[in-house]
Amino acid sequence: MKRFHFAVVLFLLLSSVVSFAQKPDTNKVTVTGRVVDNETKQPLEYANIYAQNLKNTSVVSGAMTNDKGEFSFEVPAGNYYIKVEFLSFKTFEIKQKDLSKDTSLGMIPLALDAKQLQEVTVVAEKSTVEIKLDKKVYNVGKDMTVKGGSVSDVLDNVPSVSVDSDGNVSLRGNDNVRILIDGKPSGLAGINVADALRTLPADSVDKVEVITNPSARYDAEGGAGIVNIILKKGKAQGINGSVTAVAGNPDNFGGNANINFRSKDFNLFTNLGYNYSNSPGNSFTDTENLDRNTGAIESYIEERRKNKRERKGYNAGFGLEWYLTKSLTWTNSIGIRKNTGANPDNVFFNNYDANHNYLYTRNRFNDQTNDSHNLEYSTNFTQKFKKDGHKLTVDFSTSTNRDDDDATISDTRFDTNVASIDRTLNNQKQNRSLLQSDYILPIGKNSQFEAGYRGDFTDLTTDYRVDHFTGVWQNDPSLTNIFEYKEQINALYAQFGSKINKFSYMLGMRFEDSNIDINFLRTEQFNTKKYNNFFPSVFLSYSFSQDNSISISYSKRINRPRGRFLNPFNGLSSNINVFAGNPDLNPSYTNSFDLGYLKRWDKVTLNTSAYFNKTDDSFQFIKKATGTVIDGNPVFANTPVNLATEYRFGFEFTLNYTPYKWWRLNGNFNFFRNELEGSYTYIDANNTEIFTDLSNTAYSWFTRISSKVTLPYGIDWQTNGTYNAPQNTSQGRSEGILSANLAFSKDILKDKATIALNVNDVFNSRKRITDTSIPLLLNSHSEMQWRERQINLTFTYRFNKSKSDRDKQQKRDDNNGGGDEYMGG
Repeated sequence: MKRFHFAVVLFLLLSSVVSFAQKPDTNKVTVTGRVVDNETKQPLEYANIYAQNLKNTSVVSGAMTNDKGEFSFEVPAGNYYIKVEFLSFKTFEIKQKDLSKDTSLGMIPLALDAKQLQEVTVVAEKSTVEIKLDKKVYNVGKDMTVKGGSVSDVLDNVPSVSVDSDGNVSLRGNDNVRILIDGKPSGLAGINVADALRTLPADSVDKVEVITNPSARYDAEGGAGIVNIILKKGKAQGINGSVTAVAGNPDNFGGNANINFRSKDFNLFTNLGYNYSNSPGNSFTDTENLDRNTGAIESYIEERRKNKRERKGYNAGFGLEWYLTKSLTWTNSIGIRKNTGANPDNVFFNNYDANHNYLYTRNRFNDQTNDSHNLEYSTNFTQKFKKDGHKLTVDFSTSTNRDDDDATISDTRFDTNVASIDRTLNNQKQNRSLLQSDYILPIGKNSQFEAGYRGDFTDLTTDYRVDHFTGVWQNDPSLTNIFEYKEQINALYAQFGSKINKFSYMLGMRFEDSNIDINFLRTEQFNTKKYNNFFPSVFLSYSFSQDNSISISYSKRINRPRGRFLNPFNGLSSNINVFAGNPDLNPSYTNSFDLGYLKRWDKVTLNTSAYFNKTDDSFQFIKKATGTVIDGNPVFANTPVNLATEYRFGFEFTLNYTPYKWWRLNGNFNFFRNELEGSYTYIDANNTEIFTDLSNTAYSWFTRISSKVTLPYGIDWQTNGTYNAPQNTSQGRSEGILSANLAFSKDILKDKATIALNVNDVFNSRKRITDTSIPLLLNSHSEMQWRERQINLTFTYRFNKSKSDRDKQQKRDDNNGGGDEYMGG
């Protein structure tokens, strides 16, 4: 009952925030309408609407449009002069309008003002973080601290998102998150998401959407929600683009170009990039091995590791958006990526007896190389019908990805000069195809129906092999196999949304049929898992005013184990602390509830939410003894297992504050309580039954703040600070992590170019620090730093596109959302 009391307190806390909402004045009338681009008919977000009473000129009211171009405000009944303004567009005026009753001004088209486009050189920047009721949008181009970095660096600055030292992404402290690229699962991210995100340059990303409780139109995958990475695509008229070069220390050199040519009939766009980096990292683990009977210390091992991750990456993307008719668009794009790298990993094991007397040192050197190739093709048909918002889209994409890892591992014991040599081969190939169709039908003025199909088909083969050198190379059959993972998921969904005065609702249902094969070809072990599920979603919202909204939502989600989570053969960089997948893992299911509140003032936008997730069959990583001993040292495996139930409560708020024109602040705070109920029993290599109680309750929080200041001489200064608080786990504790990033930039060459200097991890403090305690087995303390402090200098040149064009176009770009946008605040 304690967890339910806790949830109630959180919900009441948030509910109290909105208790000040005002009752409407019966003498006032409501004015509504929609502002669009006269040429493209796309909605214009952040357009300003002013209404001035002709008799009492002191009475002025108005509003700002939302992401669908809609506005709504209240005024006392009377005659008004109305003006609609948007940067770089001609002003729209109504000299006299009788507003004696609730009035709709209908669709208001604004035309581009060519004179303004030539004269405007300074514009008020759009915030780095846009806060909406149903999601948060992070504009990458506004963040100077990620210049020269990777998509992994980008995500680590996004509100509600954290990236740990291993590159794993979590949302609100929950790593059960679905990563999408341009609204769909990418072939690039199919094998190892953390590594894939490090291969994409930050400059290729336009923005990131964070959807904590997705509707039925999205994949049901990801109990914590969805992170959608939207890549850049040129939209401005004529030939335009940008070129970026970067140089950094430790070694980080590269360049990226985005070029597009748009005419009345088509839009041709391309993205080219190259990057070379050599990132040093380090870690250490101190372990006390315990006697299984008494718990007394038997021996000590001090493990020290240094590595340098070298990577060369090439990426190229080409696309053609063809306007076949005024209502039919056909888009084709192809992406090619190639990455080569090396990861020499040098590990020293210092061994001590029970009294901590030095015994001997072992050195294990893992000379690893990597070669990966990715080819992806996608096509899209978009048919728009006569009624605004009525459209049909059909998408198809196919990709092939090859990732080859080879390593030669030498192991030397210095006191005896006894050495061994192993080699490993880990070749992975993935083919993936996606077919999707979505149909959106507006019904009346304030309702919308949406339905669609998605078929997701994946074939992943991992050929893992270990050979030992004993004069000749001999294969180790116990560590060698071909792992085959085939996944076929067919999904149907439908949802309906409507707005009744200030109340909106959206109800959806998604059905997914899963057919999964998990095969080990050399050992001839075949396993098929077939299951199908319904995933309902409910979204309710109420707008007290244009800038004051509350919402409550529910959705059911799934998390399917894939790839390395299932494959027991993964690597030998350390032969006494190994990672092993678990082929017996089952999917976990999450019921997700969210209560949100959004309030906008003149200088402040606040979004708060309280959430509760209940996950059945949750899988977590545990450390267990294998029963195997190498050179007198027990071998431990880190492996994922299904636990009984996980409960997660949390409270979060995101804040945008502009105290002055020259100073912008973004802040995000998340507090959560995580409770696990379950135990795990296994049989080790000595046929001994080991029981582990994994029940645990942990409280933790993290916060991030970003400050952007415009200094004299047009210099921008940005500082980001992040703190992840300590957290208890089932088998130990992870310590808090404090880190900071710093950046300066200045526009030069008449605002056509920008030079920026950024420092990631200023204090070199971003380390994962953990303590593990397993009774009668071991106690250990470890610290791991994936990448040391990085300093980058970048230069960006924009041709035929000034900063004002870029910002204006960013507001006009199509929104990738569907039904969720209908519920947006």
